[in-house]
Amino acid sequence: MAKRKKKEVFDWEEEQEEIIWVSKSEIKRDAEELKQLGEKLVNLTKTNLTKVPLDDSLLEAIELAQRLQKEARRRQLQYIGKLLRSIDVEPIRESLDKIENKHNRQQAILQKLEILRDKLIEQGDTALSDLLNEYPTTDRQQLRNLIRAAQKEKAQNKPLKAYREIYQVLKNIVLPD
Repeated sequence: MAKRKKKEVFDWEEEQEEIIWVSKSEIKRDAEELKQLGEKLVNLTKTNLTKVPLDDSLLEAIELAQRLQKEARRRQLQYIGKLLRSIDVEPIRESLDKIENKHNRQQAILQKLEILRDKLIEQGDTALSDLLNEYPTTDRQQLRNLIRAAQKEKAQNKPLKAYREIYQVLKNIVLPD
């Protein structure tokens, strides 16, 4: 009998090691974070909301919260946070990040276009051939004429009309909308 009791105690100790204890404040922080995520979802427009992978019950709760005000909205946000605890929120966070950082990505692309334009004007045909390798459907003659005109404008200190046109052409090539 004594051996049996020792074995039971030993099994209990093994089970204790496997349990991961989470503090109450950590649980509260996680719940608050999910509530804030829910608030971001509620503040999205309908078109942006369709870009986020949401299940039907969560989508209905968000749409209801968008119509509510004051205390009812606060309670609905609590409910949305509760719904978010039961699902994997990583895909939601990723799509929210894409929506929020879309402007920053576009700005970075436009800055790269400015750098490419300056490179085309400075290096001429070598930079143009690199561009044509990357975008083969580009009109070589039009770009070459604009580059030469921009080089002349720069040398003669004239208004930079061709300089701006190159930017617009590059924008149409790289960002076809």
